[in-house]
Amino acid sequence: MTHATASNSMFCYQCEQTAKGTGCTYLGVCGKEPQTAALQDVLLYAAQDISRHLHRARTLGRPHDRELDVFVVEALFSTVTNVNFDPGRLGRLLQRAAALRTSAVALCDTATKQAGQTQPLPPSRVAWWKHVDDVDALATAAAALRIDQRVADLGADVTALQELTLYGLKGTAAYADHARLLGQEDDAVYAFFHEALSFLHDRPTDVPTLLATALRVGEVNLRVMELLDAGNTGTFGHPEPTNIRVTPVAGKAILVSGHDLADLHQLLEQTQGTGINVYTHGEMLPCNAYPELKKFPHLAGHYGGAWQEQAREFDAFPGAILMTTNCIQKPRDGYAGRLFTTGLVAWPGVAHVEAGADGRKDFSPVIAAALAAPGFAATEQPEQFILGGFARNAVLNVAPAVIEAVKAGKIRRFFLIGGCDGAKPGRNYYTQLAQQVPADCVILTLACGKFRFNKLPFGNIGGIPRLLDVGQCNDSYSAIQIALALAGAFGVGVNDLPLSLILSWYEQKAVCILLTLLHLGIQNIRLGPSLPAFVTPAMLDVLVKNFNIAPITTPEQDLKAILG
Repeated sequence: MTHATASNSMFCYQCEQTAKGTGCTYLGVCGKEPQTAALQDVLLYAAQDISRHLHRARTLGRPHDRELDVFVVEALFSTVTNVNFDPGRLGRLLQRAAALRTSAVALCDTATKQAGQTQPLPPSRVAWWKHVDDVDALATAAAALRIDQRVADLGADVTALQELTLYGLKGTAAYADHARLLGQEDDAVYAFFHEALSFLHDRPTDVPTLLATALRVGEVNLRVMELLDAGNTGTFGHPEPTNIRVTPVAGKAILVSGHDLADLHQLLEQTQGTGINVYTHGEMLPCNAYPELKKFPHLAGHYGGAWQEQAREFDAFPGAILMTTNCIQKPRDGYAGRLFTTGLVAWPGVAHVEAGADGRKDFSPVIAAALAAPGFAATEQPEQFILGGFARNAVLNVAPAVIEAVKAGKIRRFFLIGGCDGAKPGRNYYTQLAQQVPADCVILTLACGKFRFNKLPFGNIGGIPRLLDVGQCNDSYSAIQIALALAGAFGVGVNDLPLSLILSWYEQKAVCILLTLLHLGIQNIRLGPSLPAFVTPAMLDVLVKNFNIAPITTPEQDLKAILG
């Protein structure tokens, strides 16, 4: 195979914390090494190459192949920020990709012949990626696939629009993978992944088509979030308002972080009767409000805050730790031996729990590590609790009271202050904003950005809590359904509601949610703490003209602009 010049450099600007606000070029701020970044670039191209064959086969009426469908989704999810840092696992994914491409080509060829077509699919733009026997050589050759190379070839604006679509697809893939693990799939969703990735493979340059495709990602993501909502609520029940303990209790302990409810459920089943208490961390906080999870008495509550605090919090946690999805950081020596990963998340040298053929996982190594660790010596005093569980079902059950409060002038406005958290300076804006929201306004929040202010006292309005925690970023569907239901009740469009959206972003799931909001025509979103590095001035101009998106300024200025 042909190799580009060997280099220890990289280019990645997919997350909010990218170096200097422009791009990581030697080492990812997240801890991603250049080789890992290169292999992820190859894996993304492999997903495009496989998808163009699958898209061609589908357009010719060939039935889909579920193994190929699932692999494309897993490949995309594996490249989301803070998921897979392990070059060895990425190398094995590429080996599987090469084998599955052979199946995809055969499927495409059969469909072409059966349809009486004589025109074959054009050759892949890059053929060398299939030679996966030498991972080092593959990583070296991957320089040709880097984003900065495309910027040089196609320009910053076109590349940015390509990446906007790709990042949206990656975020949507994360949600689709969660939904699939709970038995929720839609062949039309897989078909769109293949269509969109095939489109990107051909390096499109038409700006209107690129914009339209990005908005279609938002449309499909809405369907995927609906599937995930159905999987979560159908399996574990609808979240209900719950007082969630946020101080530890005496005893052995396991901490579960990430987003995967099914992993937590399996762990709770396997730890029954062991004397081990299980705690949620980060985005797993809402799990404490699901009926089928909270029925386990040893689900002891929540420990810690958002993902970026994990090194300090995990170091202090006296038990085993399980990472179920993204948000892993480089482990400290103090807890690396007590840390386990599962699913698609991985870090070199960290023990990984694989799923069996039936999808079940044996968490006995995690349990053994928890029993060997000291656990909490005493129950922390005073005990503290926060209120959670205000997903769509809970909020809509009290919608008549909310609507009446609005009509009576008791509730002036709703503020959705939600999204990702991170370590970059400027995120204290969200704390200050929440604190300064007037007492006659209600705050809706979701995702890990809420850890900035979810322990603060906000009181209530006529018995309605002023802070309503909707759930994970995965629960954005709930927030959308709440907004649509309120708009229907008032007989207005969502943009006419007394509702302001002030969002924080970090990685690609935030991108696909933003695209969903834009697909729905929602305007006047304020976004921070900084605009994505891949948003060029020309792209920002389009977003401002069509959707009136604005960067956050200061809490005082933004509140004045919103409230008048």
